[in-house]
Amino acid sequence: MWMMLGMMPANSAPVPEELEQLLLGVAAGDREALSGFYARTRTAVYGLALSYLRSGHDAEDVTQDTYLKVWDSAGTYRPQGKPMAWLLTITRNLSLMRIRSRDKVVDMSQEDWNMLAVESSDVTAEDRQVLTAALYGLTDQERRVVLLHAVSGLKHREIAQILEMPLATVLSKYHRALKKLRDLLEGDEPL
Repeated sequence: MWMMLGMMPANSAPVPEELEQLLLGVAAGDREALSGFYARTRTAVYGLALSYLRSGHDAEDVTQDTYLKVWDSAGTYRPQGKPMAWLLTITRNLSLMRIRSRDKVVDMSQEDWNMLAVESSDVTAEDRQVLTAALYGLTDQERRVVLLHAVSGLKHREIAQILEMPLATVLSKYHRALKKLRDLLEGDEPL
């Protein structure tokens, strides 16, 4: 079961150069480029929005708003090899604006968490349930750090920048979260 954490698709994460080329196409008004950019990044965007908003409906809205913002702002992106950081910063900002506008956070349903791993064919329904239960054992910040790393393959430094946390804090939360997950998945803690 611990190997499920190996589902972290670092090898299937979008290639920054490819994303930058797609963003250049989006800036030029190419709808196909936007479609390709969306296909390669939607899981990470939805996952980050969901980790903030804890509502599948709101996360879907923010995901849609994120890509509308990408369409409108792609021309302002400056190629620096960090298109995912740029994209997820937009997502974070829109998520925080949504939270401020509704003044509360609702509990996230089991279904919403399951959506994060739906696209991974490597994860069985049973594994998904166990992983979902284990993720509920983490704090919100720990869960965000793990999901950003797992879903989008972001480096810890990029996560620190997106979440506006010191790198040492991100590393600490990540390692603490992995230890908690390991303990939960190996049966040292009740799920």
